[in-house]
Amino acid sequence: MENNKKDVLVKYRTLYADEICPDLFSNFTRHQVVTKCWRKENGKWIIKDAPFIDDWKEAEYKILVSCLKNTIATGGMVYAAFYNEKLKGFVSVEAGLFGDEHKYLDLSSIHVSEDMRGMGIGKVLFLEAKRWAKENGAGKLYISAHSAVESQAFYKKMGCVEAMVYNQEHVEREPYDCQLECEV
Repeated sequence: MENNKKDVLVKYRTLYADEICPDLFSNFTRHQVVTKCWRKENGKWIIKDAPFIDDWKEAEYKILVSCLKNTIATGGMVYAAFYNEKLKGFVSVEAGLFGDEHKYLDLSSIHVSEDMRGMGIGKVLFLEAKRWAKENGAGKLYISAHSAVESQAFYKKMGCVEAMVYNQEHVEREPYDCQLECEV
């Protein structure tokens, strides 16, 4: 039977540090086949062939667990989507405004499990990140975003544009990411 998006009942809630562990991600699949990516060359954005597979293994999940726990410990937010009580998506926003008058808060991660993409989960997570950021004094979310064409299409649909001011730490850590912002 074909999966009808309207039949999917997803529950959303805040995650707490004590529940974030590798087992939480046992039914979460971070797998993305990438063929084309956005690249900035000579001051212009172009689409280039850049094939690779983004597929997290145990080591990446251990790092993720540590990062998400740190986000919460430092006053940030982690919000998640569950289907049949299994984690299928999450978003995190770091505490601490930066960017002077731009008043950015960092959307440090947003991911939807491969088996649940295209069902509106990412949109709900993103809107919650915006709500939380606004409530915590931000004027904009800052996103160092995956450059895959599909990922960028999502961010554009969510109202993101190229960041007015680049966060140099993000640029150095992920030089192929697109540096974006979104008003909250």
